[in-house]
Amino acid sequence: MWQEVSGNWVLIPPRPIAIIHFLGGAFVATAPQLTYRSLLEYFAAESYAVVATPFVNTLDHTAIATQVHETFGKAIDYVHTQSRRRYLPIYGVGHSMGCKLHLLIGSMYSVERAGNILMSFNNYPARRSIPFVEQFYQFAPNLAVEFTPSPEETNALIEKQYGVDRNLLIKFANDDIDQTRPLTDVLIDRFPEMTTVRLLKGNHLTPLGQDVNWKSGADFTPFDAIGQLFRQEVLGDFNELKQTLLLWLNPLRMAK
Repeated sequence: MWQEVSGNWVLIPPRPIAIIHFLGGAFVATAPQLTYRSLLEYFAAESYAVVATPFVNTLDHTAIATQVHETFGKAIDYVHTQSRRRYLPIYGVGHSMGCKLHLLIGSMYSVERAGNILMSFNNYPARRSIPFVEQFYQFAPNLAVEFTPSPEETNALIEKQYGVDRNLLIKFANDDIDQTRPLTDVLIDRFPEMTTVRLLKGNHLTPLGQDVNWKSGADFTPFDAIGQLFRQEVLGDFNELKQTLLLWLNPLRMAK
């Protein structure tokens, strides 16, 4: 059962082998236990304790990273107590903006992480990321509206200070707002033997794992056939993602 613990949503299986700290995308991160339920409960079914930290997006990403880091820290003792384990390795898992937050946390703080999984990294400036900001620029071109740190400052911080050496970067084939490629160059330069990149089928929303509930009518029509094929493709992309994540997290277990 999901539990709210000090601002986190926590799901602990009977005998966890590690902790997943999950951070979602900008507009779906306020309730990750709902928006990413399929993925997070899959982790729990595979014996990973899940701590999903909600956040509300603002222009100050540094402040959000600090808040998320502190909020997550409040749940660790609870997870260890409930699991009766003194130590569990911690993996960061992020989607879209959640990737940026994990990267900021790993650059701003000396965190203990067994690795980070970064799906669909997004580091665009505010005028491209936030609806209607572009329209404001048309009327006030000198208006200073930008994230802190800016995309350029974020890249520089990662290049100099990011300290999590094992990373899995995932890019989806049909994701037009993904920026995994420039991040790949930075991380391979810093940790050439510990950085893994995977190109998977799917799009920016694939990690949400939402099933398409296509109900056929009384008569099975060609439209029903198309709907079923679409559903199978969506679920197929999500299943491939889950297997890729689990293989990277625990290759020895997957080999059994």
